Amino acid sequence: MNQPLAYVHPQAKLAKNVVIEPFVNIERNVEIGDGTWIGSNVTIMEGARIGKYCKIFPGAVIAAIPQDLKYDNEDTIVRIGNNTTIREFVTVNRGTKASWETVVGDNCLLMAYVHIAHDCIVGNNCILGNATNLAGHIKIDDWAIVGGMTAVHQFVTIGSHTMISGGSLVRKDVPPYTHKLPANP
Repeated sequence: MNQPLAYVHPQAKLAKNVVIEPFVNIERNVEIGDGTWIGSNVTIMEGARIGKYCKIFPGAVIAAIPQDLKYDNEDTIVRIGNNTTIREFVTVNRGTKASWETVVGDNCLLMAYVHIAHDCIVGNNCILGNATNLAGHIKIDDWAIVGGMTAVHQFVTIGSHTMISGGSLVRKDVPPYTHKLPANP
């Protein structure tokens, strides 16, 4: 459904039953799957590949260029899986030539103000709490939960079925099935 107060580039590929609210901007070279809802004031930039039945809340920016000085305008993408919810003001940046894509899996919940930098891979069924910040090249395996206001250093891997406490600074890999508490001040 094309909203008259939204801009959808004629070369964007939208499946049937995509709902677009007012003041959305969708650039060229974007693909959006069936049944996805896009809230007002969302910006979906070139290189976004968004799955089916996703919900993207107001103010989110998907597929902006990486915040990486090595980025040289290469043609990279963001891939968002099916049934993923992206809450208010989330930012997900495209990949660089290191991996060519940033990936968020199926059935994920990215709460408000989450930032996912270039070349990250977030598995399926993951939850990232409010204001979680992922630096570049991070891998989060399936079923991981990262508490709000957590910062994760670049090149870190977080194993499956882990739970990172809110307010953590994650500087090293976290093995699967682990509960990480923030360090005492």
